[in-house]
Amino acid sequence: MVFKSKKLDRRDFLVAAGGGLASAALTRSVRPYITARWMLVYVGTYTSHGAEGIYGLKLDLASGELTKLGVVRDVVEPSFLTTDSQNHYVYAVNETNEYEGKPSGAVSAFLIEEDGGLRLINKVPSLGGSPCHITVSANDKFVLVANYMGGNVAVFPVRPDGGLGPNVDLKQHQGSGPNKDRQEAAHAHEIVLDAKNRFAFAVDLGIDKVISYKFDPVSGKLSPNSSFVSKPGAGPRHIALHPNGRFAYLINELDCTITAAAYDSKLGSLRELQTVKTLPDGFSGANTCAEIVVSPSGKHLYGSNRGHDSIVSFSIDGVTGKLTYIEHVSSDGTTPRNFTIDPTGKYLLAANQNSGGVTVFSVDKNTGRLRSTGKKVDIPAPVCLRIIPF
Repeated sequence: MVFKSKKLDRRDFLVAAGGGLASAALTRSVRPYITARWMLVYVGTYTSHGAEGIYGLKLDLASGELTKLGVVRDVVEPSFLTTDSQNHYVYAVNETNEYEGKPSGAVSAFLIEEDGGLRLINKVPSLGGSPCHITVSANDKFVLVANYMGGNVAVFPVRPDGGLGPNVDLKQHQGSGPNKDRQEAAHAHEIVLDAKNRFAFAVDLGIDKVISYKFDPVSGKLSPNSSFVSKPGAGPRHIALHPNGRFAYLINELDCTITAAAYDSKLGSLRELQTVKTLPDGFSGANTCAEIVVSPSGKHLYGSNRGHDSIVSFSIDGVTGKLTYIEHVSSDGTTPRNFTIDPTGKYLLAANQNSGGVTVFSVDKNTGRLRSTGKKVDIPAPVCLRIIPF
C-alpha cells in the first residue's frame, strides 16, 4: 500500500461518510501496512441485512489472525469492492434498485487514507439496478460496472481526484434463459478485463453467455467482439483468468459446474475444454455457486458452494488447462458468497454471508488443500473481500 510522508507507530482507523472525516472509537491500534507482516482487508456488505457499511480488517500474515479496525458507515449496500492499481482508491457498488428517484444503483469512490481509513469522494448512478461487480482498468482511467437487474455493463471515467465522472459507455444485454425464475431477462453478474486490458468479459447469468468486448483504454469504449455460450440454464456467474494468459475458468451458479476454457488472447475468445461439477457425489440439497479464484501460483482453482456451504478445490494442468478434483472443505459458516487468496498465496479468506463472519484457511501451496486456522471475525452479511497487497 502506498503511504504519505508520515511514519507512525500507532494510528487509529478512521471512517468517513458524506464527504467528512470522523474518528472511530476503537480499542486497538494499527501499525503501518507498508510492512510485509500485515495486510489490510476491506469487507463489502449488505446493510439491509444488519451490516453497518464497509469494514476494515487487519490480516496478520504470520499467524492468520484477523482484527477488526473500523467501519465506513452511511454507505448503502456496498456489496462489491475494488481498488486502483496503486491502492489509492476504493470503488464500491451500491447494490440498490433506486438512486435519486430513478431505477438505478450507484457507484461510490473513496480515498484510502494513510492509516487505511476511507473518505468518500463522490457517488454516481450505475445506470442499472442492482450493480453487483466492479473493476478498474489497468491504467486506472476507467471503472467498469455490471448491473445485475439492469442487465447491462457501464464504463465511468476516473477523475484526477479519484472520483468518477459521467459514464462514457453503456452496453445493454438482451435475451433470456430456460430457468424462468432466474433467467427471465439478462442479468450481468461480472465485468473483468484480461491482463493486457484489450478485452472485457461480461458474464451474464440471465442469457447463459460470456460476452467479449474490445476495450479502448483511451476512450473507455466497449465494442462487441464475440460470445461464449454456456449450457442452457447453467447460469454463468464469475470468470477467473489464469495468470499464464492461456486459460479461463467459469463458475456456473445455477447448474453448479465449473467450465475450463482455452483463452485466445489475440482474438479475445473462449473455447470450452472441460466442465466439472462443484458438488460431491450424493449431495441432493439446494445449492448455488458463487465465487471462483485461481491461486497466485496458477496451480490450483477454488469455487464456493452456497447450500453445501463449502469451498471446492481442483488442481490445474499447466499444459492442458484441465481440472482434477482435490477436495471439499466446509466454509465454516453458511452461504460462502465471496472468498479471496492473499497475494502471497498463504491464506484463503471466506465471507459467509448468511451466518456472518470472515474465516481464514491456510493454503498448502504444493497440494492446494485448505485447512481451517480457527481464525474468524464476526461481520454481518459479508459479501466481498478485498485485500490490499504490500
